[in-house]
Amino acid sequence: MSSLKIGIVGLPNVGKSTLFNAVLKKQQALSANYPFATIEPNIGIAEVVDVRVDQLADLSSSVKKTYSTVELVDIAGLVKGAHKGEGLGNQFLANIREVDLILIVLRGFTDSNIVVEGSKSPDQDFEVITTELLLKDLETVTKVLESRKKSRVESPELTALEKVVAGIEKSLLIKDIKFSEKEREVVDQFQFLTDKPILRVLNVDEDKLSLHQHLGGVGDNTSGVLEGLMVSAKLESELSVLNQQDQELFLEELGLKESPLNRIVRHAYKTLGLISFLTTGKDESRAWAIKKGSVAPKAAGVIHTDFENKFIKAKVVDFNEFIQLGGWLQAKETGKLRLEGKEYIVKDGDVIEFMIGG
Repeated sequence: MSSLKIGIVGLPNVGKSTLFNAVLKKQQALSANYPFATIEPNIGIAEVVDVRVDQLADLSSSVKKTYSTVELVDIAGLVKGAHKGEGLGNQFLANIREVDLILIVLRGFTDSNIVVEGSKSPDQDFEVITTELLLKDLETVTKVLESRKKSRVESPELTALEKVVAGIEKSLLIKDIKFSEKEREVVDQFQFLTDKPILRVLNVDEDKLSLHQHLGGVGDNTSGVLEGLMVSAKLESELSVLNQQDQELFLEELGLKESPLNRIVRHAYKTLGLISFLTTGKDESRAWAIKKGSVAPKAAGVIHTDFENKFIKAKVVDFNEFIQLGGWLQAKETGKLRLEGKEYIVKDGDVIEFMIGG
C-alpha cells in the first residue's frame, strides 16, 4: 500500500519544525531499514514502534527487524487569514489537502526565549487553525456550487454540497456532518480539509510529560477531533541523537516508558484504520501495514505486488500463541497453525507465512 501521510500543522514558533527535525534525525540513524534512495526534505519517515516485532526478532534470532512506517510532512506555519492567502496560506492549505491525517501542534511550553507569535492558548490556537480550514472548505464548496447551480437541475451532488455549507455555517467540521451513503460518495470526491482526522498535540516542557499522559480538558473528542496527546519537541530532539540504550535510560530518568512521539505515531496509525500483520524468520522480523478488513491476498500483495495474484494459502498463528509456543513448529504440532484461504480477513497481530504459486 502507498505510504500514509501525517501533516504536522501549527502556528509559528510552536515547536513544529523542532519535532519534525527530531524525526529526520531518527530517520537518518535508521535509514538502512528502508528501501528509499532519496526522501524529499520536507518528508520524514516515522516508525510505528511495535514491541511484538522485538519479541519475534528475539524468538527467531532475526538478523534484522523492521517496523511499519508513516510519512510525516512538515507543513509551512499557518497564520490567521491563511484561507485568503495570508503568510504562506495557499501553499499551506494545498499541502494539507495531500495528507491523510492532520496533527495540530499547540504551544504548551514556557521558554521565554522563543517568541510567542500569534499564539494565545492551546484552545484558542486550535480554534484559529480549524477556522482557517473551515473557511477554505467553505470557499471550495461555494465555487463548486456556483458552477453547478447554473444548470438549475437538482441532484444528489447539490444536496450534499448544500449540506456541507449548512454544516460549516454551524462551525461543524465536515467529518461531523451526517450524510447519506450517496452524499458521502459526493463529499469524498472533494478531499475537504476538515473531512480528515485531526489529532491535537500539546508541546510541553519535559517535566510535564511524566505527570500527564493526556491533555485533560484540551482535546476532549468533541467535534470529531481525536483525544489530545502531549509531546516535548525539545525532548524528542535530544533523544534523536542518542542510541537506543541511552534513550531508554534518559526516558527512565524522566519517569517515561517510551518516547511520547512513538505513542502519538501509533495513535495516528490506528486512527487511519491501519493494523499490522507480522512475518518472522532468520533474516527478518517485520510488521506490515494494511487497512483493517483486508483479505489475505491483499496482505500478501503488500509484501510483493505479484503475491496478491499468485496467492494460494496463508499459514496463520495468533501472535500471543506464537510467542507462548515458541514458533512455527510448535504451533503446527499443537494445532494452533491454521491454513487460511482467499476470503480470510487478516487480524491485527497475525503472524503469517504466505504460500505463493509460480
